[in-house]
Amino acid sequence: MTTRASTPESDRGFVGSLPSIYQSHLVPLIFEPYARDLAGRLAERRPLRVLEIAAGTGSVTRAMVAALPDSVFITATDLNQGMLDQAAAVGTARPVEWRKADAMQLPFDDNAFDAVVCQFGVMFFPDRAKAFAESRRVLRPGGELLFSTWDRIQDNEFADVVTDALAERYPGDPPRFMARTPHGYTEPATILADVAAGGFTFRPSLTTLAERSRADSPETVAVAYCQGTPLRNEIEAREPGGLGPATEHAAQAIARRFGTGPVEGKIQAHVVVVEA
Repeated sequence: MTTRASTPESDRGFVGSLPSIYQSHLVPLIFEPYARDLAGRLAERRPLRVLEIAAGTGSVTRAMVAALPDSVFITATDLNQGMLDQAAAVGTARPVEWRKADAMQLPFDDNAFDAVVCQFGVMFFPDRAKAFAESRRVLRPGGELLFSTWDRIQDNEFADVVTDALAERYPGDPPRFMARTPHGYTEPATILADVAAGGFTFRPSLTTLAERSRADSPETVAVAYCQGTPLRNEIEAREPGGLGPATEHAAQAIARRFGTGPVEGKIQAHVVVVEA
């Protein structure tokens, strides 16, 4: 059985100051180890043309620029122009093509790319099988789709603690963005079924990778999650003017669990590679 994501529109609202906080706080906290992993896997395949979908602020884009020869043409896309603007502002060591595009309806010709890469974006797709079919369409025969998705929230300690802390603050209507969307697409059987429904006939490889997330303080972690993700939208909807106090409440919960100085917690994700 394949899945469609039943998520509120606010879960896809990366607007305002959110992209800059996402880049400054969340990317170094949880994305960079997996960006290096994906870029390393891609480099082994020696592609000539690469498409990145749901590129966000460019964590994987920059890792690919570092790992791939200058001759490799990279097109990095995202549905949210604000995220692309932040990615372009940070920049890359060599030029890439930044382009707004919907993963559900890619504006590219059939068989145009040797690889399609997506880090932690598939969880947001309204119809995952359709998005995978679009990736397959733009891949040349023998090309590969490489993507990652977060594992259960219980295996991602900072996200779990922040979610529980906000449930304490808003017991009547707990903000569930982290559990619902980033950590809501975790079952390997479901993921592989969606890939097959997208028209991939080769069996994918799925690897579960645990890493460590580190920050200089509990406050850094709390700002990353409460202000650098659409969790912010849920907080502000429940308590206008409450973003600061809610962030502090989450920071206190992180401090109780991990200490008041530099903090470290487990993160875990699935990495999938499949040939077209």
